[in-house]
Amino acid sequence: MTAAPLLEIVGVSKHFRGLRAVDDVSFSVERGSIVALIGPNGAGKTTVFNLIAGVHHPDTGSIRLDGAEIAGLRPDQACNAGIGRTFQIVRPFGGLSVLENVVIGALRRSADVAAARHAAREILSRLGLAEKETARASSLTLPERKRLETARALATGPKILLLDEVMAGLRPVEVDAMVGTFHELSRDTGLTILLTEHVMRAVMALSHHIVVLHHGQKICEGTPEAVARDQRVLDSYLGAAAPATAR
Repeated sequence: MTAAPLLEIVGVSKHFRGLRAVDDVSFSVERGSIVALIGPNGAGKTTVFNLIAGVHHPDTGSIRLDGAEIAGLRPDQACNAGIGRTFQIVRPFGGLSVLENVVIGALRRSADVAAARHAAREILSRLGLAEKETARASSLTLPERKRLETARALATGPKILLLDEVMAGLRPVEVDAMVGTFHELSRDTGLTILLTEHVMRAVMALSHHIVVLHHGQKICEGTPEAVARDQRVLDSYLGAAAPATAR
């Protein structure tokens, strides 16, 4: 018997004052997989993330995590259900240390501060930030802040991690380092990842499966190789985006 997907999006739509941001979108994310949600700016990717994470509620459709309906939950409830999420614009608690930032996330799993601190240190070590734990978050470089953002989300103990353009603004060598980190997380912990990203070198290197949105609608999904050859995707997105983002 085939295991049920960890995350199932079924017929989800969302309108904002007449604008159809997401239009009857359906896809699923298998346990332990890395799935990319791609498309041009305004395609509806971040809206889908916000619907999953409880920032917005869908007008129609169903969002199920581990078989339980989560559409309509508040963000804190979605987090408690197992949704971890990063944001395009990273905003750490600048006056707190790197370790303290991650401890805040770890306290969702345990009210014991010592246990939360231990968990936070393990995550910082995995993400290459152990030597920065006493530094103020405001002193970090952009790549380090991106890693801290990921560490805070991981500290909540998610069933699925939503990565919202976590590679944006990074140099190619930094992108490659982040790709390696997520490969290791997936391999070593079985973490399920749903990412939205414009850096196609990262998308193609990381993803097991890709879903493509355009004007709020799903126009294609499949393996990275199949999606890269699909004429609809080339016409709407990759034909223009690939040369610039693959450098």
